[in-house]
Amino acid sequence: MEANTQIKIAVTLFLFSVSAVRSVTDPNDLAILNEFKKGLENGELLSWPNNGDDPCGPPSWPHIYCSGNRVTQIQVRGLGLKGPLPQNFNMLSMLQNLGLQQNQFSGKLPSFSGLSELRYAYLDYNNFDTIPSDFFNGLVNLEVLALDNNPLNATTGWSLPSDLQNSAQLKNLTLMSCNLGGPLPEFLGNMSSLEVLKLSLNKLTGGIPESFRGCLVTTLWLNEQSEGMTGPIDIVTSMGSLTSLWLHGNHFSGKIPENIGDLVSLQDLNLNGNDLVGLIPASLVNMDLVHLDLNNNHFMGPIPKFKAVNAKYKSNPFCLPDPGVSCAPNVMALLEFLDDVNYPAKLVLSWSGNNPCKVPWVGVGCDSNAKIITLNLPNSNLSGTLSPSIADIDSLTHVYLESNNLYGPIPTKWTSLKSLTLLDLSKNNISLPIPRFSTNVKLVLDGNSLLNPNPSRSVATPSSSTPDSNSNSVSPSHEFIARKRPNKLLVIVAPVASFAFLVFLVVPLSIYICKKRRDGKLAPSSLVIHPRDASDLDNTVKIVVADSANPSASSLTTFGSTSVNSSQSRVIESGNLIISVQVLRNVTKNFASVNELGRGGFGVVYKGELDDGTKIAVKRMEAGVMTSKALDEFQSEIAVLSKVRHRHLVSLLGYSVEGNERILVYEYMSEGALSKHLFHWKKLGIEPLSWKRRLNIALDVARGMDYLHNLAHQSFIHRDLKSSNILLGDDFRAKVSDFGLVKLAPDGEKSVVTKLAGTFGYLAPEYAVMGKITTKTDVFSFGVVLMELLTGMMALDEDRPEETQYLVAWFWQIKSTKEKLLAAIDPSLDAKNETFDSISIIAELAGHCTAREPGQRPDMGHAVNVLASLVEKWKPLDDETEEYCGIDYSLPLNQMVKDWQDAEGKDLSYMDLEDSKGSIPARPAGFAESFTSVDGR
Repeated sequence: MEANTQIKIAVTLFLFSVSAVRSVTDPNDLAILNEFKKGLENGELLSWPNNGDDPCGPPSWPHIYCSGNRVTQIQVRGLGLKGPLPQNFNMLSMLQNLGLQQNQFSGKLPSFSGLSELRYAYLDYNNFDTIPSDFFNGLVNLEVLALDNNPLNATTGWSLPSDLQNSAQLKNLTLMSCNLGGPLPEFLGNMSSLEVLKLSLNKLTGGIPESFRGCLVTTLWLNEQSEGMTGPIDIVTSMGSLTSLWLHGNHFSGKIPENIGDLVSLQDLNLNGNDLVGLIPASLVNMDLVHLDLNNNHFMGPIPKFKAVNAKYKSNPFCLPDPGVSCAPNVMALLEFLDDVNYPAKLVLSWSGNNPCKVPWVGVGCDSNAKIITLNLPNSNLSGTLSPSIADIDSLTHVYLESNNLYGPIPTKWTSLKSLTLLDLSKNNISLPIPRFSTNVKLVLDGNSLLNPNPSRSVATPSSSTPDSNSNSVSPSHEFIARKRPNKLLVIVAPVASFAFLVFLVVPLSIYICKKRRDGKLAPSSLVIHPRDASDLDNTVKIVVADSANPSASSLTTFGSTSVNSSQSRVIESGNLIISVQVLRNVTKNFASVNELGRGGFGVVYKGELDDGTKIAVKRMEAGVMTSKALDEFQSEIAVLSKVRHRHLVSLLGYSVEGNERILVYEYMSEGALSKHLFHWKKLGIEPLSWKRRLNIALDVARGMDYLHNLAHQSFIHRDLKSSNILLGDDFRAKVSDFGLVKLAPDGEKSVVTKLAGTFGYLAPEYAVMGKITTKTDVFSFGVVLMELLTGMMALDEDRPEETQYLVAWFWQIKSTKEKLLAAIDPSLDAKNETFDSISIIAELAGHCTAREPGQRPDMGHAVNVLASLVEKWKPLDDETEEYCGIDYSLPLNQMVKDWQDAEGKDLSYMDLEDSKGSIPARPAGFAESFTSVDGR
């Protein structure tokens, strides 16, 4: 009996062991695979055994791959399989690679929620008709997803849920022709790993989000949306890694950006079938593209000779059919006028061909000799500035441009129109100065509030008054008072090249010493204003000024479209954020010293925290800094700069003026100024910046400056870029701050002479000597910042040995020698061979940016391209840096501020105190005289 029992036990153990050897596959995985086959109409195509119970083998089932006893891959591409997928498909929890493409799978897609190991999912070219809302939840390792050509949610359409942004490794996302609708999601622009984004043939609407500015996507296909995407395409020029850009079959509008040529890697550009207008920019003409399609737009002017191998440009209203042939001069003059007034639709549709008198153009009148004599465009929705090119139409006699939205001054060149007898610019926004026209010209300017406080009066230029001999503007005795120009202009001409070299090396030190010898403090002449986005309709800016002598007589200045009750004094409004002066007192504990973040000539910056936890930086001006003239400039600066915003420019959130109080409110930057981390990290007991972080900071600054120079609605010059004006958030992403010295950039490569303002050590030679500024002035300052990032040395330091006091001059001496350059690198970087290549590139870029002649310096777009390639190479795999493409500016402002702030318990310097002492507002007394003696004169 006992023996039989032992035999039974032995047999049972044997059978169990045999079963254990045969049944390797996880039972849940096996059950799902069997259900998968059972649900198919033609499951036999899989060639799986009918009674098999071990897909992982050996031998394994066809098309199935395993790791141990878990299924990791299913590859059934192009087998012609028909039927649904099991709805518990996500129970294959170790699945890494799924290839179901090019079959006839149908029905509802199962949720992929929880497939945390899934890296590749090819579901394209099937008949799936529904996608669940939680499909993308938890796909944290996803790298490639293809859902192209599936009739998903055909009736209602669908949009990408925010769950997808957690797929931080996603590289390729192709969702073509699958009924994807709504606006292009902002979060896609923030996904730094994304390289290929193909969303063609869907139902997307709206424009390209701001978050895409500067993204590293190489392929972007947004073509053939059923309703058509809209808006300008300027953002794409900042996406320096693009190789293929398809935007055809939409309603994108505006001009091709002038800096499209910055896309040096672009090979394939398709803009066919949009509403793009204007002249073809030279930078596009010179791009070495493999394929270029400009068909079916509203491009005007001459057809250029494209460098592109395969360029298409049919069905555009070019003036002549042959490439390389210039339009008639009068046609070009009118098209340049059209460009400056932003191409109103009715003129774009009418102004085609090469003879406005043969086939009449709307608003253009000709005489019997086919000469243009009138420009008649009242109430024509013209919005922009007046083009000097109109002066080239010398036969003009009458110009009627009343009741439009024209702004800026009348071009002085228009005074050369010898036949002109009437110029009607009434009911616009024309500003001073008014050029002096011939006495034969009747100049009608009533209804321009910037010229005449009494808008009901009509004014012609008087002939009896004596004009200022140094200006073409109407003299102060005329009805409109123009600002007097200085009687003398200091012009310094260097007789020999050695003087120019002295200017480059000696001038900044000389200015610095001159300033240091002066007694007392110099009060700043400008206020700090930060940019804001003009496209945000809710982002109005208002200021309520309360008269301290008569509190009831409050005046209101409004920038924006929404009014505010005049009784609401002490109120500031910025988008959805409304803060009273009393609230600012409360959140800063009545401007308590314990909340001080920085102090300078402007006053004090305080940290504040609103009731909802939002942290803000409150800059309180010192009493007496603002005169009535300064207040006018304050309002003027806000009117311009409130229209610009970028993720790498510190944002102005609000401001207040009441009595002697001048308060500005900014987003809070928890890690403070870059200068603190470069020069004072030991003293403050903080970690030095790694090379990766320095590269990211340099790229962030370059992108912010490139936007100011080239991508905003107007071009701006910062004039005071330095490490203490570069602020870091808690993720160490950088933003440029302190825009109090910003100037509108002159057109083209022209320079403008202005009072000296800025910081010694960062000033470009031409600016330091003659006060001439262009955008290349900022490029020089950026080059100095690059040198500081490389060396950890301040731009100017009297405590260093004499030969190294001025960083630029010393760096130029050592940058070309490897040994000397290595010795100059910040010791905290511990530079090694693997980093030296990128260090050499940055050193070369720093030298390029600080070239003595402005024309030899690159623009900021070039710096962005150089730095972007290095950042991609050195992109860390840890959490040292965050995304490369910005933040969500579509949120309400108060929510956006909350998202910016995550610095609980930190109390770090907002501005570097020592570096702020170099800021000056104007040319010091005796400045010119101190340089006339350099060459002995």
